[in-house]
Amino acid sequence: MSRAAHRRTRRGVQLGALALTLAAIAAGCGESRRDPQPARPGWLAPNADLSNTRRATGSIDAASVARLHVAWRVPLRGPYAATPIIADGVAYTEDLQSNVYAIDVATGNVLWTHDYGRSDTGPNGVNVADGRVYGVLPNAVFALDAKTGAQLWSTEPVRSDTELVVMTPGLKDGTVYVSTVPLTNGAIGTLWALDAATGRRRWSWEEVPRDLWGHPEVNAGGGLWHPPAFDERGDLYVAIANPLPFPGTEAFPWGSSRPGPNRWNNSIVKLDADTGRFRWGTQVLPHDIYDWDLECPVILASVGGQRVALTAGKMGFVYSFDADTGAIRWRRSVGRHNGHDRDDVYAMRGRYERLRLNVKLLPGGWGGVETPMASDGRTVYVPVNNFPGTYRAMRPGPPEQADPITGTGELVALDIATGRVRWDRKLPHSPYGAATVVNDLVFTTTYDGTVWALRTDTGRVVWRSRMHAGTDAPVAIAGDTLVTAASLTLGAGETLELVGYRLDAGTRRKTS
Repeated sequence: MSRAAHRRTRRGVQLGALALTLAAIAAGCGESRRDPQPARPGWLAPNADLSNTRRATGSIDAASVARLHVAWRVPLRGPYAATPIIADGVAYTEDLQSNVYAIDVATGNVLWTHDYGRSDTGPNGVNVADGRVYGVLPNAVFALDAKTGAQLWSTEPVRSDTELVVMTPGLKDGTVYVSTVPLTNGAIGTLWALDAATGRRRWSWEEVPRDLWGHPEVNAGGGLWHPPAFDERGDLYVAIANPLPFPGTEAFPWGSSRPGPNRWNNSIVKLDADTGRFRWGTQVLPHDIYDWDLECPVILASVGGQRVALTAGKMGFVYSFDADTGAIRWRRSVGRHNGHDRDDVYAMRGRYERLRLNVKLLPGGWGGVETPMASDGRTVYVPVNNFPGTYRAMRPGPPEQADPITGTGELVALDIATGRVRWDRKLPHSPYGAATVVNDLVFTTTYDGTVWALRTDTGRVVWRSRMHAGTDAPVAIAGDTLVTAASLTLGAGETLELVGYRLDAGTRRKTS
């Protein structure tokens, strides 16, 4: 583990103070001053802001979106699933080979790359603040110099090869937050808080009990896919993924090696961001047997002055919670379900006669709400995947599934106050590209490689663009520019690349 930190010399501080003093004197003596340059538009957090709303600011709207054209393309060194950070005119991002890129948003020129060449399952991605770029490897968290890409420090939060790090780091007030994900027997997902300047460990919180409900030689649990949401009172909110094994083993069918609800899997949990102290937790799906984890990032919002927390998962439900108490305000089923929503309860109670193998399940293992939602404060926009799966045998592992290109989807708009469906737009392929809202438009991408723009009031499609490959990449928007990726190959000749769209882009050029 290597650590390095920026340090200013005493002489450097003195010179900086002198420069500020001279500038103040010049201003006081009537010297002419230039007005400060306005901040360049950006996408400054993995999900746009600390509340994870994925709400952008900029000039792209229903009246202008027809003028949105490709401005540049940047080849990727590997598959990709992240949302870039856009700060001070630079897009920072990470592919699924853990390679990090810094790209000039105006030109598409690659400013630097830092190649790790370490395969990760994702969604991964980077976070940026104070001149540092934070990202993850399968077993580590790192910080790079934002100007050069040089590594500043690296810390390994994993305790064995049974754990993995897959998420974009969270970042607030000089602290980096990252969780491990269990891979196999005996592993426990743990949330770590690290000093952003050095990588030093500040605190940790284990997301499930160490005894793993009685059979650590068989079970595992916990893990985060996405960064926390942070409120103004100093608390953070996370959505915790599924327990293992699923659906079970021959010796312990239907998750019977882990009796009970298996808290805090499939739960929203609130912690003190400074200490990791537990505030509250609410489980929404006990004793998960189908990999229906609650993995989407929590969104914070306000309804009539009351703070609420929203999240969703692969079980195909969206939930609203009272942010102060954790009480469920409403829950809404989205997408296709075919009668198995209570199978986890039957399994937990030993009602195995109600359960069957060789049954097509909706939602499936890649179904439900797989990627982040977006909110404009009044409506939450939900990307839903209708992609079935079938468990053929009582052994650990994912269900049998068809080619993902056969999956369909929906983008559903829900009233934040009530959960009422405002509109539901059917899509021909699964929207694994999350949701991003700007002005009166909501964007998503679908598996076949299409970028979609829909009106927020009606769900009407007003623009679309087909990229050079399939995609499971979200959209980031800053000012007049939209960045996403052709992120997975579906056939011969397809090209993996980041794509920058811009209003009134006059040229289409490829940048290496």
